[in-house]
Amino acid sequence: MSTVRTTLDRPAGHAGDLERADRTVVALDTPLMRAVERHPAGRALVDGPRTAPRSAPPRPTPRPASRPAYRLTRRGRLAVFAAALLAVGGLTVGLGTQVIATSDAGDPVPSRAVVVQPGETVWDLAADANPSGDIRETVHDIAELNSLESAGEVAAGSTIYIPLY
Repeated sequence: MSTVRTTLDRPAGHAGDLERADRTVVALDTPLMRAVERHPAGRALVDGPRTAPRSAPPRPTPRPASRPAYRLTRRGRLAVFAAALLAVGGLTVGLGTQVIATSDAGDPVPSRAVVVQPGETVWDLAADANPSGDIRETVHDIAELNSLESAGEVAAGSTIYIPLY
């Protein structure tokens, strides 16, 4: 521990009179205080304010950019992710409405109901329904009208609709 004695002039009780006063400052000699005294900002506290400011140290030359100039925090990355997700959702809704299933009925196809007999195939029914046309096209029309994935799904005894040609 070190002690510093200083003399201080301060105004006395009467106008124009100065009174001398002693001031004792106790400075602790600790590693922290020594570090403060070595640091430029700490020297200003110990030595008092300087009259002329020092010039700023030269700026370092910029390094080549290995990383982008911006840096996102976790919250920023979450905000960018949410904005991208919202944009993709908006595009899906905006562009996905081009094909819409409605409750309106489509144009009715003139057809007749036929009960499939044992041993009878859709190919046989198509040949009977449109003897002068392309049987493959007629099988496709029957499967589309009855929502069949393939022509082999028809079982004996089931009722299917056959378009009129």
